[in-house]
Amino acid sequence: MDAMTGNRPYKRALDRLHSAGLRPTRQRLGLARLLFDAGDRHVTAEQLHDEAMRASLRVSLATVYNTLNQFTDAGLLREVVVEAGKSYFDTNTSDHHHFFLEETGHLADIPGDALVVSHLPAPPPGTAVARVDVIVRLSPAPDAPGKPDSSPL
Repeated sequence: MDAMTGNRPYKRALDRLHSAGLRPTRQRLGLARLLFDAGDRHVTAEQLHDEAMRASLRVSLATVYNTLNQFTDAGLLREVVVEAGKSYFDTNTSDHHHFFLEETGHLADIPGDALVVSHLPAPPPGTAVARVDVIVRLSPAPDAPGKPDSSPL
């Protein structure tokens, strides 16, 4: 029980789960540490499951999916759907957009104020725009020799 009290390795994860109204199960605590202790990041369920296995956190892929969806519903994560059947979960829940490098599957943040979306159509009656998500899809430039450089993307 020491890991769940005081200034322990799980304290930040525990506080985050409590603030979101989620019960701190062993799996949630372990996955929260993997997700949030390294700062802002984008991760698929499969990537997080692999990290959990390497960290000796025994969870099924179904549990990882369920936990990611619970964290998203609680506002701890943002789901970024890049194509049908391919979602990333973003620990940065602030207003921002994304670059998606199609060749590698890498997702990178675009600050919210770096992109201006204008001329939005009026939403259907009885609805309101909640948020606008922009994904800028990148591929190697046609005149670029070989592979893309090793820039932050």
